[in-house]
Amino acid sequence: MPVYVTDKPLNLTSHDVVAHARRALHTRRVGHTGTLDPLATGVLVLCVEGSTKLVQFMEADSKDYLAYISLGAGTPTLDAEGPVEETASVPALSGKEVQEALDRFLGPGMQVPPQYSAIQVNGQRAYAAARAGEHTELPARPVELHELTALGLYGSVQEAPRTFTPDAGGRWQVAETGHTFTLPPALGEFPTLLVWARVGSGTYIRSLARDIGAALGTVAHLSGLVRTRAGRFGLEQAVNVDDLGGAAGLDDLKALALPTIAASPELALQLRQGQRPEWTAAGRFLVTLNGELVAVADGDGQALKVVRAWA
Repeated sequence: MPVYVTDKPLNLTSHDVVAHARRALHTRRVGHTGTLDPLATGVLVLCVEGSTKLVQFMEADSKDYLAYISLGAGTPTLDAEGPVEETASVPALSGKEVQEALDRFLGPGMQVPPQYSAIQVNGQRAYAAARAGEHTELPARPVELHELTALGLYGSVQEAPRTFTPDAGGRWQVAETGHTFTLPPALGEFPTLLVWARVGSGTYIRSLARDIGAALGTVAHLSGLVRTRAGRFGLEQAVNVDDLGGAAGLDDLKALALPTIAASPELALQLRQGQRPEWTAAGRFLVTLNGELVAVADGDGQALKVVRAWA
């Protein structure tokens, strides 16, 4: 039940990558753990066959990004799909002022999703309503931002660096050699802030770009985005979409950062039958038998209760 880490190319949807994986891996059972917009690139984790049961747990994982935020130009999509519908002057900003503005977003907060998003409102996707010229009032949703670091403010997105390398903590830095990323065509020459971000699940980086622009006294759009990590999987482990057919995949037991219970055959059978065997430890556990997944189970200090089981 392997997990595959892909490097999603520019201009493909996440659904496009899933469809390609189904053909390359000869299975219909493929799911992903967090959508990337067509104009974003980077880590898209695919779960195949039995590992699709892990998706519900992996969707809540935190994610890391390199975000290019162009200041002085706003778009209805909040990204480089455009068009530019609003412009504003950009105040002179010191590095200290920029970082202080970013720091104000850290921690739990509320975020209004983009109008062009897949959120359903009254049975309709928000992006469908937006494309029909309708404005939908999307309620703010809780998000949590763990780290935001300004890597530089450049004269335009064209002048901003494209080559990076990760440090030991997985934080990507501008480098002379390393991974070189492709960005979508720029909508113009606008001052561009480069930010490394570590965020909780459900965070829209497009909305964050909009809000950072407002915090800096102007408008903004996301002119480039690279996801460098999703949960326990980083870009260093990713394979090209075209190479999926020959890729070995990764061990699904490494997908969840949970303590592991090496079960006896009796305990494994009880959990697979939906029983609640005695267990004195509390918390969520990954249960295995002979190195194979049996269940994800919650302990309350008295017994285990199955959240999801594998046959």
